[in-house]
Amino acid sequence: MKKLILGLLSMAASVAAADDLLQKAQSQFKPIPPEPPAIKEAPLTPEKIELGKLLYFDPRLSMSWLISCNTCHNLGLGGVDLQQTSIGHGWQKGPRNAPTVLNAVYNFVQFWDGRAQDLQAQAKGPIQASVEMGNTPERVVQTLKSIPDYVERFKKSFPNQPDPVSFDNLARAVEAFEATLITPDSRFDRYLKGDVNALSDPEKQGLALFMDKGCVSCHNGINLGGSRYAPFGVVQKPGADILPEKDKGRFTVTHTASDEYVFKVPSLRNIALTAPYFHSGQVWDLRQAVAVMGAAQLGIKLTDPETDAVTTFLKTLTGTQPKVDVPILPPHTKDTPLPVVEVTLTPQGTTPGH
Repeated sequence: MKKLILGLLSMAASVAAADDLLQKAQSQFKPIPPEPPAIKEAPLTPEKIELGKLLYFDPRLSMSWLISCNTCHNLGLGGVDLQQTSIGHGWQKGPRNAPTVLNAVYNFVQFWDGRAQDLQAQAKGPIQASVEMGNTPERVVQTLKSIPDYVERFKKSFPNQPDPVSFDNLARAVEAFEATLITPDSRFDRYLKGDVNALSDPEKQGLALFMDKGCVSCHNGINLGGSRYAPFGVVQKPGADILPEKDKGRFTVTHTASDEYVFKVPSLRNIALTAPYFHSGQVWDLRQAVAVMGAAQLGIKLTDPETDAVTTFLKTLTGTQPKVDVPILPPHTKDTPLPVVEVTLTPQGTTPGH
């Protein structure tokens, strides 16, 4: 009888601990909803989303006709390009790693340095960056107006406008499509919704450590990040191989001394798919990235079992990937500006990258 009572007490304690962990997690994180969020001042209509998808995959938005949004944010690769830093116009190497486009709609700003307030503003940047797509708004509009199918699609997507084919409307359409690129129903999301069996015991141990060690102070909310800025190296700055001295992050936008080496906290959603890590793209192993964060941001040396546990938990953040059919793009015409591939190489990092 005594053993039975002790067993029941132990079981009750385990259930209580499990409930506490779930409640603590629910207070810090939110699951991704099954439907995309509304976009301010830009309703997500089917016509606009479809137009945005075509534009997302169209390399003719670049000067060379070689680079599309999908080049650096490949939807078959977790929304990234699996490069340390992206290769752009004329084989120029950009200064920063391409962050994932998946769930980017939940970030409070876009780009590592936060220079774009939303996806609409972000969509304009790479098209014009000489180190990325190397084009101009005027040439892009000329290209789109030379393709009759695009002209009709812009009219349907932006009715009642006298001149719907515009660079602003291009950005609005791309924003609408990118807003649909969400990854709900990860095992962690199912856990947050109350399915306590969605995570294994080792994964729950990693979740507990993630919260108890302080990772959650930056990586919280619906995107487990993407909701604030933070210095890279709160306690201990990584070496120049991981934190390049010339890239001072948000300082390049604000020119405020306190913003040196400050970056937008990245989302950890689908983190197992989006190596290499950090804005420099210098770390390929997720376990190593966890160890670096422990030292740099928290000032602690995680033990091997702790590092393994947190890494194991992070792998539960991979959600259902968006199923996107690669579109057949409308053909160009004799009036479409032809590709230009000659470039004058500029020193790496002189033009803002991701």
